Amino acid sequence: MTNVPSLRARPAVRAAVLLFAVAFALGGCSTVKGWFGGKKKDEPLAPAALVEFAPSATVTRLWTADAGKGEGRLGARQGPAIADGRVYAAAVHGGVHAFDLQTGKEIWRYESKLPLSGGPGVGDGLVVAGSLEGDVVALDAATGAEKWKAKVTNEVIAAPTIGQGMVLVHSNDGRVTAFDAASGERRWFWNRDMPNLTVRGDSGVLLGPGYVFVGNADGTLTALSLADGRQVWDATVGEAEGRTELERMADVDGTPTLDGTTLFASSYKRQTVAVEGPSGRVLWQHDAGGSGRVAVAGDRVIVSDPAGVVWTLDKNSGGAFWQQDKLKNRGVTAPAVQGDYAVVGDADGYLHWLKLDTGDFAARTRVGHDALRATPVVADGVLVAQDVDGDLSAWRLGR
Repeated sequence: MTNVPSLRARPAVRAAVLLFAVAFALGGCSTVKGWFGGKKKDEPLAPAALVEFAPSATVTRLWTADAGKGEGRLGARQGPAIADGRVYAAAVHGGVHAFDLQTGKEIWRYESKLPLSGGPGVGDGLVVAGSLEGDVVALDAATGAEKWKAKVTNEVIAAPTIGQGMVLVHSNDGRVTAFDAASGERRWFWNRDMPNLTVRGDSGVLLGPGYVFVGNADGTLTALSLADGRQVWDATVGEAEGRTELERMADVDGTPTLDGTTLFASSYKRQTVAVEGPSGRVLWQHDAGGSGRVAVAGDRVIVSDPAGVVWTLDKNSGGAFWQQDKLKNRGVTAPAVQGDYAVVGDADGYLHWLKLDTGDFAARTRVGHDALRATPVVADGVLVAQDVDGDLSAWRLGR
């Protein structure tokens, strides 16, 4: 299922949004655009059938684990985080868990009645998760012991970011809040006005040396001073243009990716850009992309668009190397990179490995029957995916 407009709307458009929500309930895994783009206006676009191919890569399941009751239909795209040989995962009902990356053995569990929808994020010895009620919970990464709690102004469905003595939380009202990592004391906050209608989701915050980079629901990418939250520059990723609120949706919901001093970000308007980090100058733009995160591998960047097409672009010029359109309307995730392959999940619970040089299918496996919406995470050669029911699975290539 592809990204769908959120109920995060101003009063003037709530009735229209409610109508679209009813349409989704009746239409299953279609997008709003699908209701108007098919042969018949009342028929959603069907997911592409899985193509047959001769596998050229072998993937092996290492382990599975249960993190609790997952996000279901919340649209939070809740995924795991990996650091220091551990996988950290949160669930809306189930608290936070730490697992060994290689074996899946549970190391600790933090029980909570809070609906932990955002995160976890991990760094500097902390694991931090946010909730649907605006709670922020910081835990000791080694033991799971609670270090501090704080509150923000809206629900948190993006993973918090930890580093350089700060915990940064992007809440669903467009606000970025910075907390002291040791004490949980609020240091500063920055607000961004929200469009009337947005894709469900938020960009996580990216930390650079002395800077904070955040994607916004209005299609922009912003740099802030880490010290005080002062805005340094704004760059446009996708132009919020069109006659209707739907046409103007341009969300940048994927955490920006930093490669050297170049930032990469993508918009629901199907625009991907490379931006010079220190200045905010746009280096190139390409008319392909989506609201999820951009992956970087060697000389190329990989993005998924709202229709389910996976693109690989030249990192230096933005020119297209290839596109894989055999996953249309399957609700593919943002891509991850594992070895020589780009990996995406889909709404039917499949993982797909695509060759980075050609885009051809190399391997496919079904994790389960629940949708994969979060971007898979890769560390130490192991890929970890989390489905909407809160189940985790770990995969290795070539064994």
